[in-house]
Amino acid sequence: MQSLAEEIQSFSRTRLRRQCTRVTSLSGRRIIETWKGSTVTVVEDPTPPERMLGYVPDTSWDLQIGTVKPYLLLGSQDAAHDFGTLRKYKVSHILNVASCVENVFPDLFIYKTVSIVDHPDADLLPHIKDCSDFIQQAHREKGVVLVHCNTGASRAAAVVVGYLMSCYSEPFDAALSLVKTARPASCPNPGFLEQLRNYKTPTMNGSKH
Repeated sequence: MQSLAEEIQSFSRTRLRRQCTRVTSLSGRRIIETWKGSTVTVVEDPTPPERMLGYVPDTSWDLQIGTVKPYLLLGSQDAAHDFGTLRKYKVSHILNVASCVENVFPDLFIYKTVSIVDHPDADLLPHIKDCSDFIQQAHREKGVVLVHCNTGASRAAAVVVGYLMSCYSEPFDAALSLVKTARPASCPNPGFLEQLRNYKTPTMNGSKH
């Protein structure tokens, strides 16, 4: 019977079994890594994606930024997580109104997180002042603030509409139109739209800038 040391000495790489690893990249590209010994071969995976989900996942990054004001930007979590995009738009402050989305550059940007659920029954209005104060802080500090949620369509857009109504006394329709022009993907859920439509904006000192 061979000892462990003898088995290790007599071991040959040619006896290794071929190993395959399927990898899906962030862009959705599917590849197969095949290992034999210390040699790796990479090829495209010809296997069609599984159809278990019932929907087609969108794996593309949304880095489109909507400029609502020179100091006020609107986008998705993808933009908030892409350092190149943040530097391109000279972002200094980030308002995160998503759910379960981390702030990935805490040492480089000034963050505020206000977790809002994207549901028609969720209460949006209590968050408007807190979010508006942060946006105004960025403006006073000569900074640029990015407001984002997960997709940059509902929560972030609704918050920006509320900010324009509160701090610029914009009528609901005008504020919504401005946000949609800046970022066409903007589409607050029906409950948020109804709340904003009936929103009685408070009087704010020094609100117009």
